[in-house]
Formats: sequence, C-alpha cells, structure tokens
Amino acid sequence: MSESITQSAEQHAGHAGSGLGLLIAAAGVVYGDIGTSPLYTLKEVFSPQYGVQVNHDGVLGVLSLIFWSLIWVVSIKYMLFVLRADNEGEGGAMALTALAQRASRSFPKLKATVLLLGLFGTALFYGDSMITPAISVLSAIEGLDLAFDGISHWVVPLSLIVLVGLFLIQKHGTARIGILFGPIMVLWFSVLGALGIYGIVQQPEVLKAMNPWWCVHFFITHPTVGVVILGAVVLALTGAEALYADMGHFGRKPIARAWFFLVLPGLVLNYFGQGAAILADPAAARNPFYLLSPGWALLPMVLLATLATVIASQAVISGAFSLTHQAMQLGYIPRMFVQHTSQQEQGQIYIGAVNWALMVGVVLLVLGFESSGALASAYGVAVTGTMLITTLLVSVVMLLLWKTPWWLAVPVLLGFLFVDSLFFTANVPKIFQGGAFPVVAGTALFVLMTTWKRGKQIVVDRLDETALPLPLFIGSIRSQPPHRVQGTAVFLTARTDAVPHALLHNLLHNQVLHEQVVLLTVVSEDTPRVAAERRFEVDAYGDGFFRVILHFGFIEEPDVPAALKLCHLNELDFSPMSTTYFLSRETVIPTKRIGMARWREALFAFLLKNANSNLKYFNLPLNRVIELGTQVEI
Repeated sequence: MSESITQSAEQHAGHAGSGLGLLIAAAGVVYGDIGTSPLYTLKEVFSPQYGVQVNHDGVLGVLSLIFWSLIWVVSIKYMLFVLRADNEGEGGAMALTALAQRASRSFPKLKATVLLLGLFGTALFYGDSMITPAISVLSAIEGLDLAFDGISHWVVPLSLIVLVGLFLIQKHGTARIGILFGPIMVLWFSVLGALGIYGIVQQPEVLKAMNPWWCVHFFITHPTVGVVILGAVVLALTGAEALYADMGHFGRKPIARAWFFLVLPGLVLNYFGQGAAILADPAAARNPFYLLSPGWALLPMVLLATLATVIASQAVISGAFSLTHQAMQLGYIPRMFVQHTSQQEQGQIYIGAVNWALMVGVVLLVLGFESSGALASAYGVAVTGTMLITTLLVSVVMLLLWKTPWWLAVPVLLGFLFVDSLFFTANVPKIFQGGAFPVVAGTALFVLMTTWKRGKQIVVDRLDETALPLPLFIGSIRSQPPHRVQGTAVFLTARTDAVPHALLHNLLHNQVLHEQVVLLTVVSEDTPRVAAERRFEVDAYGDGFFRVILHFGFIEEPDVPAALKLCHLNELDFSPMSTTYFLSRETVIPTKRIGMARWREALFAFLLKNANSNLKYFNLPLNRVIELGTQVEI
C-alpha cells in the first residue's frame, strides 16, 4: 500500500538482517488499518441501531462471528490464496487487474469485464482512503471523553488538528518516521494482547466463542438482526486488502508470519477481552476498548491509540500515492506531477493533487459525521465492495492462469463469494445512512478513469485517420531530400507504424530534418518491472531514420533520457547537447461525431488540458524540448 513507508521499513529491516526485522517492518506498515479496528468494532456492533442484546448469548455470538470472520476472510482467503496471486511479486488492485487481464486474453468480453471490475475496485479504494484516517483518529481521540468530563466538544477539533498536520507533512517524505512504525505497532499489538488477557482472566467464559456453533446460535437468538449485523462485524476486517497490496515490498512469508504470530493473536485476545468487559458490566458496551483498560492506563492508551491510528492513516495515504502512480503508468488517469521525496528510494513519492483531495475529503467527513460511531455507518461499503471484486478477479486467475482443477477451485471460490456477498449485502443499507459517500466518490473516479482511457483511444483513432504510413514518408524523403541539420531529433508517438504529427509539422514549417530522426514510443507493460535487456527495441530504416520502443513496468519511473543511453548504436548519439525532443500536444474539440457522450467528451477535453505534460512525465530536459500543437475533433 505505502511504497514510501514500506521501502523505508525494508531498509530498516535489512539492517536488522533477519526475518524478525521484516516481520516487525510488515507489522508497522501492512497492519495499521486492521490493527486499529478494535477501537470501534464492538462499540458499533452493540450500538442501539442494530438491536444486539448485551447479554451472555449476544456477546458470545458476536465474538464468534468476529473470530471466524478473521479466520475465513483473512487467514484462509487472503493468506492462503490471494497472496499467491502476485504479478511478478507485486500485489494490489492494479497489479491483480493486469494479471486477470493477462489470464483472460482469449476471452475479449471477459477481459473487458475484468478491466471494469478492476477500475471500480481501484476507485473504491480512494473512498476507503478518506474514511480510514477519519474514523481511526476520531475513535482514538474519543478516549479523552472517558478520562475528562465535558471534553467531548474538543474531540472533533483535536482530530482535525492531528489529521491536517498529517497531510501537511506528506510533501517532506516519511522515511525517518517510517523506521519507527514497526516497533510502535509491535508495541500496539502486544498491548492489545495483554489487555485482552487481563479481561479474559476475569471472564474466561468468553473463550467459548471460539466454537463456531455460537455463530449459528446468534442468528437463532437474534432473528430480527439477521445478516444486517455483518455490516458492523466487517469493521473488524477493514484493512485486509493491505495484506495483498504490500506483498511486493515484504513478500508473502513475512506478511503471513506477522499475521499468525503477532497480529491475529493480539486482535483475537483484545476482542475477547472487550467481550469479557461487557459481560462483567453491560454498560461497558458504549466504549469497550477503553473501558477494558485499568483507570491508570487510560491516558497512555489514548496516546498509543492516536499514534497507531496516525500510522494506519499514513499507510493509506501513501498507498493512494502509489496506486495513483501505477494508474498513471497504465494510462487510466491523467498524468500528475510526482515529487520524489528521497534521493535513494524511487518508490518514495508525493502527489500533491491526491494529497490535498484526500485532505479535503477527510476534513469534510470529520465535520459531517463528528463521531466514529456515526462515521461507521459509512464505513464498510467500499471495503466489502473491494473484497468482493478481489475474489472475482482471483477467480479468473485461478481458473484461467493457474489452471487449478475445477473440483478444487470452484468449492473454495464459491465459499469466498458467498461470505463476501453476505458482507456486501449487509452493508448495502449503509448507502442510505451515510455510506453513499464512498460509493459516490468511487463512482466519480470510475467515470473519470474510463472517460480518460476511452478518450485517449478516440484521439489515437482520429489521428490514425490522417496518419501517413512511415515507409511512404521515408520513400518521399529519399526522392526529394530536405535539408539535414546536425544532431538527433526524438519524436514521441503512440503509433509504431505511422509518422508523428510533430514530425510533419516540423518539416512543413522549418523545412529541415535532423541527421538522425528517432521515432520513439513508450510502452507501459502489465508487469511491475522490465528487465534492462528488455528495456528497448531498435529498428533502423536507413537514411538516418530509427524506430525505438521503450518498455517500462507499471511501478517504474519512465525516465526516457536515461533509458535511451542504453541504446548502444554507433549511428545514434543521444548526448544531451545534441538531442532535441519533439512533442505533440493535442487540443480536443468535442463534436457530434460517434465517440462518447458530449458531457464525457467535455470532461475529457478538460482533463487533457490540465494533465501534466509529457515533458515532466518522461523526465525530459527542459531546454531541449519543442512542443507542437494539434487540434483533434472527437
């Protein structure tokens, strides 16, 4: 999820020189979100809106649902199956979408469906990226209300100060802070477990909830609650997607070991300890996490919880940066300015437009809902939607790419789909209780991504209509050679078999050609990285014309000048002072031609006008670039 934090954590873990170091680093980055769920899960489950009885059977039933949800969804689904669906070691929504598309190449309709599912799952992640910091920090600060009377009106202002401060420091990078994340989260999970044991010792009766019969018994004794209660239980699973998203930074084994040896025991013990506190005093249901703690430990727990929620929020924010960068590389969203916050680690990035958009969304959520309990009504829709989409995409990978036997794959996948569908169905009513926010945000981003992708394809198609075939152009140059000037001209173009419009405009207006003319196409692959030996392809057409194709992975930085230095051809000179880059900048004019709806064409024109130019995106030297404009009717 968070490249900037994870790479820092990796570096720190490398210094530790052991598997324990990686485990600690993974705990600090991967499990921040799911690790702070005990702050609000049981409080929400026993809120009056669900009608769960705060008695022996109700407590054991809820604890059993939470326990077996953690086992089935996280321990079995994600650990044993989803984490194996790696795209050359990388995980996450975009990586899984690329993998599923590769698996469905022989089925065009399925491939298109896979793409739409992946884009929508990616869009929902951004809704989650806004809700997670808001609900986590609010729930931590609310502990002050138990320690001091009459301080409840300060919860929202203090939460806003913490959150706004977190967004303000993003542009400075998080490498130094990231080193501390692992040890703090290890302390957090250790304290969770210790508090859980403290409660269980007083009410060992809660351990009976490990029997799955209590799940069934709960629905028998709470017939009116039904599946709806799963809308609150799923709060214990929020952050499960981070396990898969961060696989490329730590590997499957450290993430799995951290889960089974540290995180799962800490979470289970704490949930059972909270249940014990409620059994001992049903009034503790109003905030069982903090009321489980001894009175003297309340303030230290508020401080530790605040640190843990800041870490969880940081991971989600940086994850949004990484996901945005991947989507830009794959051509699903407009190019934005990416600032690298480290000279050593490429993955430590900051995207200002994303940061400020998330901050505005988080502030509006805190001001609009004012409490973690109210915000919980909006939480879960995006999470369960993403979980369901992940299962569908993994199903394509298992059946078509891995060729898993049907008799084994189908029952397992149906089990995953059944549980995910129940959780998603339970959260659908939340759409009318505040949960529309992540759905609307996700839908808006989905429309933006599909409009951008479709619009770019229409522009290419329109340019193709007037494109001049390359062999024909070279033949005309041979018959009527223009004046040639010294140096190398690099023309960036998306087509590999046609003459770039920038080249035609340059020849038309300046009446000259450079001694070496390079037609350059940059291709973003559906793999995370491209090996150096596969970085470029070069074809020589004679008369000083060359075709160069550069290949980059979807997590790599497309540094064109650096990549061109790898083209070892005596005829080509890419030295900085002898190379000029020519770019074509299209201006889109919406028309009534068949393409997209007029409003989408207008949206695409706006996005294209405000997108970051190829000059910065490809890291081209500022003083060696010439841009030539082209009008395109769509």
